[in-house]
Formats: sequence, C-alpha cells, structure tokens
Amino acid sequence: MPHPTRRLLLAAPALLPGRVARAQAFPERPLRLIVPFPPGGAADFLGRIAGERMARSLSQPVTIENRSGAGGNIGTAAAAQAEKDGHTILLNGLPIAANRFLYPSLPYDAERDLAPIAMLAVVPNIMVVPNELPVASVAEFTALARRGGAHYASIGNGTSLHLAGAQFALAAGLDMTHVPYRETAAANADLMAGRVQVMFQTISAAAGLVKGGRMKALAVTSAERVPAFPEVPTLREAGLDLVSVGWFGLFAPAAIPHARLARLEGETLAAVNDPAVAARIAETGSLPRPLPGAAFARFIAEEVARMGSTIRAAGIRAD
Repeated sequence: MPHPTRRLLLAAPALLPGRVARAQAFPERPLRLIVPFPPGGAADFLGRIAGERMARSLSQPVTIENRSGAGGNIGTAAAAQAEKDGHTILLNGLPIAANRFLYPSLPYDAERDLAPIAMLAVVPNIMVVPNELPVASVAEFTALARRGGAHYASIGNGTSLHLAGAQFALAAGLDMTHVPYRETAAANADLMAGRVQVMFQTISAAAGLVKGGRMKALAVTSAERVPAFPEVPTLREAGLDLVSVGWFGLFAPAAIPHARLARLEGETLAAVNDPAVAARIAETGSLPRPLPGAAFARFIAEEVARMGSTIRAAGIRAD
C-alpha cells in the first residue's frame, strides 16, 4: 500500500487541471470597486480610469461604488469584510497609512484585512500663496513666515493636504497655524483674499487659478517636477529635503486566493502601463506609478512610518 504522503503526491496532479480552470475562469461575474471617497475627486477619477481598462481585459464590468465617510474608513471596512473571492476590490491611498494614527479605533486592520494588489499613481501637491504676498520662492516664504507667522489652509483635519502642510512646517522649522475648511472652494477663496497665507493644494484644484493669475505657485511636493507646471521647482530643488504626495492603489480582502490576486495584480499593472491610460491619469494631475503588490506593500510600510512620525510630532487628530 502506498505511503499516505506518496498517495497525496500522486493524486495532486489530478487536481491541477481543475484549479487551473477555476483560476482561468476568474472573474465569473462583475467586479465591485469600492472607492471610499466622494465622486468627482482624484480617487474617483483614478478608479474609473483603471476600472474601464480592467473591465475590457477581464471581460467583466467593473462597477464603481462610492462609499465615503469617516476619512475613508466606511468604504475600507466594507471592502475588508467583503467575500474573499476577488470580486470586490478597494481603491485607497494615504489614509491606509495615516488613519491608524488619526482615529482612536478603526473597524478594520489594514495589515491583517487587506492585501495590496498594485499601486496606481502618486498625487503631487502644489504649494500656493496669495498673489499679493510679497514672496516669489519657498525660501522667501519661509523667511516671511519665520518673522511673522503664517496660517495654512486645508480641506479638513487629517487630510493629505493637512499632512502636507504639517510636514512642510516641520521640515522648514516653522510654527504655522492650521485652518481647516470643509470644501476646497472656501479654502481657495480665503487664500486668494489673503486671510490665509499658504495652502498645499492638489494640482487639479489649483491649476486653473494659478494659470489664471489668481494665486502663485512656489513649489510642487513630488520628487520630480510635474508636466502641468514644468517651470515650478520641487521642494527639494527649493532647498527642503521633503517629498509629500498623495497616492492610490488597489487592494483586495486578505486571504483572496493567490491566483486571483496575481490576476488582479497583472491586469492593474497592464492598465497603468497602457499609454492611453497613463495619459488620462496625467490629465488628472497625478503621476502614473505602477508598482506590483510586493513593492507596493514595502512602499506602504514606509508611508506608515512617515505618517506616524508627522502626526505624532504635529499632534494631529481627525475631526
């Protein structure tokens, strides 16, 4: 009689065709892509751009489900608790790294409950000031703020724009006062009126106002200059060793079958590497950044350390 272990090994090849067939059959039905932020923002645009391309290659519709609230925690929890079969995926970004430090408790554990699929893009911010402010560079702004202080605007406590401002203040050694707003339009209005002196804004939200001469751009926060403002230096070029960007990628519920996770990873990377998709991502003010799951996981770990340091040093809490 064959040894039990040998019998198992002999039987294993007979199981492989069925496993392969099941892997190849995935997805068997439409996919649900949860975006835990409101429609119309950078996350929503990226989700729709990637989802359209993936729907073609997966031969199944990809339905966008906006489930916003609590800094992205509501939609993230829904994705983490979804069936682990690959048909529900999540688009998220910086909140995955920051929210654990901003909220006293979360309805999910990102490391335990979510598996990184692949990274999509980074979202540079742009440092803008009122036109009437008598500065033309980061160094001049820093000198002015050091002499008389400064107020910086954001669209809410714990948002990526708030964190960018806090990181800038720490890196420049400035004592700046944070002024949170509920919406971008109100923050921009007060900046242009000079009631606040600086804001770190998304490229898409600030581009028209800067190019229309209604505010000045001093720097971008990415490691490299951005196509929309090739003349604007990075913070590093301006003398500060700081990179502060938003970012987005796709996640699946943890314990998804490996073959399905690999399929989703491959299709996501193929989408971002598609020149037409990359061009559409760039149009939103973002920079395509296709990273496979393992590299994306390492990037997230670095972001967790960076966000924890910033949030603790600045004493930031969510609303």
